[in-house]
Amino acid sequence: MKISHLGAKDCVTGSCHLIETLPGSADSVNILVDCGSAYGDDPELPFDRFPVPPEKIHYLFLTHAHIDHIGRVPDLIDAGFKGEIICTHATKALLLPMLNDAMSFSARTEKEVRRLEMRIDDLSWGFELHETFTLKKVITFKLSNAGHILGSCFILFNFPDRQGDAFRVIFSGDLGCKDTPILPDPDPPEACDLLIMESTYGDRNHPSRKGRGEAMEKLLKKALADKGIVYIPAFALGRTQELLYELDRIGVKVPVFVDSPLGLKITGIYSELAAYWDEEAKDLKAKGDHPFDFKGLYAVEKYQDHKKLLGIKGPAIIIAGSGMCTGGRIVEHLKYGLDDPKNDIFFVGYQAKGTPGRKMIEKQIPVKAGIHTLTAYSAHADRQMLVDWVQAMPEPPKEIRLIHGEPEARRALAEALGIKGSEDKTGAP
Repeated sequence: MKISHLGAKDCVTGSCHLIETLPGSADSVNILVDCGSAYGDDPELPFDRFPVPPEKIHYLFLTHAHIDHIGRVPDLIDAGFKGEIICTHATKALLLPMLNDAMSFSARTEKEVRRLEMRIDDLSWGFELHETFTLKKVITFKLSNAGHILGSCFILFNFPDRQGDAFRVIFSGDLGCKDTPILPDPDPPEACDLLIMESTYGDRNHPSRKGRGEAMEKLLKKALADKGIVYIPAFALGRTQELLYELDRIGVKVPVFVDSPLGLKITGIYSELAAYWDEEAKDLKAKGDHPFDFKGLYAVEKYQDHKKLLGIKGPAIIIAGSGMCTGGRIVEHLKYGLDDPKNDIFFVGYQAKGTPGRKMIEKQIPVKAGIHTLTAYSAHADRQMLVDWVQAMPEPPKEIRLIHGEPEARRALAEALGIKGSEDKTGAP
């Protein structure tokens, strides 16, 4: 068999990985894991350069519903893909809202968007966690909770060989952190022969997550003392909901505006998916304290209300997309607010190379507003969490291949795991 990394091999975004069970054979089962959009300087491989044409890919597995893992699904279908799309039930619920928003920025007409939405809905299936399913009567797979966002999973494949033994491959997807609001902790992995693992934060550890609420509260008090505005660029899926949960726990006393139609829509879906929350969030809701609703929280849906919000006086907190400041309403807010030293920007998620968020952090874009990076709010596991996750396996993998990380992060994680060179391999036994 052969595994090719078609995206996020040497960078963070654009995740896309191809499994060919019998390369070049008409009997090969061809499986794609993720088909995401790339951001910043990260590359996207054109479909006509894929080792297998889209029409010959039998299955597309989606580890979760972030756009850097699903954003090219409509393009893949337009290129000829007509296989099955496999994901968790929660990812299935989030898939169309996320892709509808992404397609709204393309050149597609409303009719074309509706056609693709219907096609995606027809092709996609939600599966239960922790159960084993079979493909083509021989290959099995199991989805387990990755703890990154609601519905995120890692995948265990079993590929039988000619001797009847199974070659076991795990794709980690994006692994989350323990003690994340709303989400159950990541499941421990089973044993495998080949582990293909993300390494986004492989070169650093986050500050303590247990004290991050207090740290956020102190930083907010300091930032808002001069009656300025705190801008928080946030992904609509996952980070927005986590921030609302945390701000509710902190008990903020200033207005909080969610200026993101998609973020508001996803928050509603998160509420409908309460069965997948962790026990703490479920208990809060049962006691009448809804995790995403509190006094002083305002939803900004209409564009005219967004325009009015641009001229608001502080103190206030504005949460808006996109998370890396590559587009969305946060761009207009920052145009208005970056030159005011009373204002502050809180970066609470990874900023890919070449994105405006990364350029602001690295001072390539001069701003007068205060800039703060709160890595304790990352949805990605840090180096120690990744090492602990691997060490939780019943036995070490025969091979570990590191992807979905910048070169420094992959090298540092490889060293922490005691492996050399495996992050650069492109084939599989």
